[in-house]
Amino acid sequence: EIIKKAIDKLGLRHKEHIAAYGEGNERRLTGHHETADINTFLWGVANRGASIRVGRDTEKEGKGYFEDRRP
Repeated sequence: EIIKKAIDKLGLRHKEHIAAYGEGNERRLTGHHETADINTFLWGVANRGASIRVGRDTEKEGKGYFEDRRP
């Protein structure tokens, strides 16, 4: 639950975070090739195409880490 709350907070500031990453990310974050679209924030378990990926073990054990796959 704590991880989900943290991800929800990241989602609220997605546009601000993208702006801070610098120029050129619109070419990288296309929604193709295992990236999320630059304008879309989504998360998922074992989803390499999401902005935030939660590992299967983290979901299973209810603890662990998540990966921010944005630049």
